[in-house]
Amino acid sequence: MGGGLALLFAENGVNVGLSDPSEKMMDQVIEKAENAGYHNKIKKFTDYGALTKYLSKPRLLVFSLPHGSVGDKVLGGLMPHLSKGDIILDCGNEHFANTERRQTKCKDTGIHYLGVGVSGGYQAARAGPSICPGGDEEALKMVIPLLERIAAKDKNGKPCVGIIGRGGAGHYVKMIHNGIEHGMMSAICEAWGMMRKLGMGYEEIGNVFKKWNDSGELRGTFLISIGADLSHKRDSASPSNPLVISQVLDKVVQDVTGEEGTGVWSNTEAIEQHVPAFTLNVAHALRLASAYRGERVQANETSNGGFPAEKLQLQDKEAFIEDLRQATYAACVASYIQGLNVILRADKAHDWNINYANVWQIWRGGCIIQADYISDVLLSARLKSRNREDVNLLFDPKTMEDVRKCYPALRRVVAKAVEADQVAPALSASLEYFKVVTGTDLPTSFYEAELDYFGSHMFDKKGEKGTGAPTEGKYHFEWKPATSQKQEYGKSKL
Repeated sequence: MGGGLALLFAENGVNVGLSDPSEKMMDQVIEKAENAGYHNKIKKFTDYGALTKYLSKPRLLVFSLPHGSVGDKVLGGLMPHLSKGDIILDCGNEHFANTERRQTKCKDTGIHYLGVGVSGGYQAARAGPSICPGGDEEALKMVIPLLERIAAKDKNGKPCVGIIGRGGAGHYVKMIHNGIEHGMMSAICEAWGMMRKLGMGYEEIGNVFKKWNDSGELRGTFLISIGADLSHKRDSASPSNPLVISQVLDKVVQDVTGEEGTGVWSNTEAIEQHVPAFTLNVAHALRLASAYRGERVQANETSNGGFPAEKLQLQDKEAFIEDLRQATYAACVASYIQGLNVILRADKAHDWNINYANVWQIWRGGCIIQADYISDVLLSARLKSRNREDVNLLFDPKTMEDVRKCYPALRRVVAKAVEADQVAPALSASLEYFKVVTGTDLPTSFYEAELDYFGSHMFDKKGEKGTGAPTEGKYHFEWKPATSQKQEYGKSKL
């Protein structure tokens, strides 16, 4: 990512000083710059003193670092060489709490530390990413013109960047972007898996994805489009020229190895903010389960073959594929709703004053969750208003009209998945999510009664007003009087 950003800045006429522990890596970036015609635009430095002397004042420093302690170490090394007014753009996938801690550390020095989420992967870092900056407004206004030059552009040529909010808001929104991404990816891979179990070939499925991406509710969805593309890629280096996807093992390890923290954090935040996020939670669980392939193999052997998918019994294959399309769309919408609701709750808790119109804009192009229909039809009417109360798409008539339209297809797909032991956790969780969050007669009344029975946790009564908020109930019933240990012991002896 860092090398791609360095080349992108150079392409836009910016002189870049490069610093990295690996001189070989820096040399490779400089070679690419020279080959592209950006002569002498990138210079390498092996110590912070020389680097900071090279930069014009106020200095602009861009971090592209692994999350965690590395950022603290680099910041600590740079601080003695920086001056009031210098600006640091932390463009890594950093935890928002680390960002805010470093902002506090820099505050008295007059150095501006901005948390800048960058989305789109290493390819977008080179071609133009979606950029999600947060921090103090003075510094943000200074760097926005430069960021607008390098950012991805939407269909209308508008940069996919904008001031998100105070403090760690930029990194927070990028973190939740990744949580939404995981929910969408899980639903799409589950649909892919069910088509494979139908006996469809890899390239045939790629053609279906292309059709989905060309029109309908999934049109212009980045993850669908790359699914269509990768389905046709062959390994020309191999004598048999196989499709690359046919060689890929069913194992996602980034959450376990620590390469990515955002999936873990987004789920932790959903829980911390008390937001139901069924799709995001189970999508993360699927990734975790996939990572431990050795344990899955052992459990498969212990259970005499596990519970493999059976052949789907279908009367109309094309109708089922259409159901899959609608079900996948519904799960993508569920992912967006859940992610936005986590952002909304955190925004209120931290008083970040998030600009939701800018969130909408940064998600319109260059990012992994780009989905043209969702952006143009669902998000545009709600987020452009900047009104916090408009963010919850569960209250948006158009969104819920789409959900109601796709719900029967989602239910049919999940029913078929259950019937034939197909793997469909995110699709199933999305179905349950919509049932629960729109339900007014949940079985949790029994749950609440049991809590009051053994813990005196109080409950509300049916028919009373003012029970809509998540507040403790006013009533307790003495379901069973407390007894002494001797009384209980005596009963057991009898």
